[in-house]
Amino acid sequence: MNPIRVKLLRQGAKLPTYGSAGAAGADLYACLGEPVTILPGETVFLPTGIALEVPQGCAGLVYARSGMACKRGLAPANKVGVVDSDYRGEINVVLYNHGSVPQTIENGERIAQLLITPVLTPDYRAAEELSDTARSGGGFGSTGK
Repeated sequence: MNPIRVKLLRQGAKLPTYGSAGAAGADLYACLGEPVTILPGETVFLPTGIALEVPQGCAGLVYARSGMACKRGLAPANKVGVVDSDYRGEINVVLYNHGSVPQTIENGERIAQLLITPVLTPDYRAAEELSDTARSGGGFGSTGK
């Protein structure tokens, strides 16, 4: 894949980095003037200080970092953030504290991971009928019988 252009918007902003050679997601870093404490049940917007050019035909998906989610109860409030290929504004990570104790985020801390992935943009059309399948309309647990 070609390099992705990243604009550093603030002093101290960091480029996304991979934690290992096999990492799928690149870490995103908090770019803060001072530490931010997230209270239990609270949602906070955290700036990364970067904007980027997601390639046409792709999307940037912002996921939780597993250690932060499992050990500290912090995960994106919207579960998965979507960065569209035509968005050029600052990337913010919206963290929610699922835990029972306040959590403090420090400047430069890894707060989420970004995956760049191809996307399909089908043309949706109304139809009178849909093709039949063995599952048909069975949902929510219907295949676990």
